[in-house]
Amino acid sequence: MLPLHLDCDVLLCAVLPHGETGAIARLLTVDAGMIVAYVHGGRSRKLRPLLQPGNRLAAQFSARAEGTMPRVALEAVAQRAALASGALPLAVLDWLCSLTAAALPEGDPHPALFTALDALTAGIAAGADGVALGEGLVRYELLLLAELGFGLDLASCAATGSRDDLAWVSPKSAQAVSRGAGLPWASRLLPLPAFLIADTGADAEGVREGLKLTGHFLARDLLAGRQPELLATRQRLAARFGLKEASGPPAAGA
Repeated sequence: MLPLHLDCDVLLCAVLPHGETGAIARLLTVDAGMIVAYVHGGRSRKLRPLLQPGNRLAAQFSARAEGTMPRVALEAVAQRAALASGALPLAVLDWLCSLTAAALPEGDPHPALFTALDALTAGIAAGADGVALGEGLVRYELLLLAELGFGLDLASCAATGSRDDLAWVSPKSAQAVSRGAGLPWASRLLPLPAFLIADTGADAEGVREGLKLTGHFLARDLLAGRQPELLATRQRLAARFGLKEASGPPAAGA
């Protein structure tokens, strides 16, 4: 439960207007997870530049009583949204924050996600190239799935138990499949990019394979039945990386 007073750094994931001058913010913290808080004057000219998804902020939370929505005062630590330039970095930043805001319940700490999102938003602000952004995005989506109980098993083959020559992932079991075992069902399986299981960097094709992989499990396990615009946003982002996502999940494989 959130204490009545809390001072910490946060990552701003989403903000909505509230009343004539205020705003409601969804803020990710290291130790308290996602916090929803009221920002007095959040729609003012002074605070609008701060209240941009992706920014790292110093927050002072205060609540009148347990169980009530806290108020939060915010100061800039790193205004990363303003440094993101270009359509692709902005789209990645928007998606990362929107996905995190929608997926994480309030008050459930996920320090690994905070660390990963902090690093990704810093990379976007520093001008990381498209392949680096894509690799980071795929890894973040896999981490999010794992943190919420939908992790993929990429350690061994679902059919044989072998740890060698893993080439695909079963869209049904979320487990890796070796090249030999999966070849008869290759059209039904999801590609497993090498950078996720070997000490190698990603390339453009590996990023597209990774996005196809995580997109399937996000749609099936996390986003089904949620805001339909989230899936549409994810499809538009995938298209920026040159991937045409199917409107529905691929057929079940091994």
